[in-house]
Amino acid sequence: MELEFKGACREVGRSAILVDGRIMMDYGLKPGEVTQYPVNGARPEVVMVSHAHLDHSGAVPNLMDIAPDVFMTPMTFDLASMLARDTLKIAERSREIAAYDSTDLSRFVENTHRVETGLEFHTHGYKAQFYDAGHIPGAAAIRLEDKKEKSIYYTGDINTIDTRLVSGATEFPDSDALIIESTYFGNDHPPRKEIERAFIDSLMDTLNVGGNVIVPAFAIGRTQEILMLLDAHGIKAYVDGLGVSAYKIMIKHPDTLRNPTHLRRAFSNAIIVDGPKRDKVPLESTVIVTTAGMLSGGPVLYYLKKLYKDPKSKILLTGYQVEGTNGRMALDNGMIENDGVIQQLGIKVEQYDFSAHCGDKELKGIVKDFCDRGTEHVFTMHGEDTEGFAEWIRNETGIDAQAPQLGDHFTF
Repeated sequence: MELEFKGACREVGRSAILVDGRIMMDYGLKPGEVTQYPVNGARPEVVMVSHAHLDHSGAVPNLMDIAPDVFMTPMTFDLASMLARDTLKIAERSREIAAYDSTDLSRFVENTHRVETGLEFHTHGYKAQFYDAGHIPGAAAIRLEDKKEKSIYYTGDINTIDTRLVSGATEFPDSDALIIESTYFGNDHPPRKEIERAFIDSLMDTLNVGGNVIVPAFAIGRTQEILMLLDAHGIKAYVDGLGVSAYKIMIKHPDTLRNPTHLRRAFSNAIIVDGPKRDKVPLESTVIVTTAGMLSGGPVLYYLKKLYKDPKSKILLTGYQVEGTNGRMALDNGMIENDGVIQQLGIKVEQYDFSAHCGDKELKGIVKDFCDRGTEHVFTMHGEDTEGFAEWIRNETGIDAQAPQLGDHFTF
């Protein structure tokens, strides 16, 4: 097998791995000041998508001129289609040149095969299977095997810890090679209950002094989990943005959710806001859960225009903030760019580790498990210290481990 790494190499974003020049595993984009895409182009016959987040699925419609067969889970298809349509609308509104058009979206729908996790399927001479990844609803790791019975297991984004929304990954097959994400290598997550308690305490302190709480949240996964947490504590919230549409999709696939009944209740008890109603949201001791999770676009910027100077209010970030995004700028420098204007934040900014990724301990556990069962090659990607992770693997297991750079080729 030959692997070519076209993205997410020593970085987070634009995941893309080409196998034997024929099969692409993920084809995403990297958010930031300028959106980045996988390098060097590609003309794969098959695309397999691990999950719907844009850094893994966001550039797939751009491949539709060559009409590859596309495979993903049913939930991932519904969510990725939603995000693709939204991305195109945003580009049209801002008069930017989009990476694809409505014709590409139609081809994307026509060319996609929806396959449940746990079912083996065959395509273009390869045997493949999706495994639950525990990251967001519908997320899957990918196992691929060629005619010579050489195999790869690609984790995509993976989590072995249960969250309120989904159960953690538990099943890991044998594989000759492992491609593993590295987002939180070197950093363990605090216990989930501890994070939830600190988040709720800070939120209540803010409300009690008359401040407002803005919770920027990824539309897929984080919005739903945060609303479930707030509902469990009897806190009524306004919810705005694409997370509402994502919820409506998720509830149609209840088997992918850990507690669909609670998710329904959380949204029933929340106050859903659409564009025309935003100016009617009372900004006094109010909780607003809204996109985007990294403060780069979305309704969150509307609310920040009104609240960015308010020292009584807070922004409670709930996820990873990629370098170059407003969220990272807010944490590092206390400022954001909002509609072309640089704003110095008077509002407080806090970050809480509601990660849907494995922490350091879990990542190392996965690697050791695979190596103990005969895996001979490990590739670390999707992280800011993939080189450190690869070095740890070599020292700890004696197994060949590489941290690819963009465009690197490997054959095994």
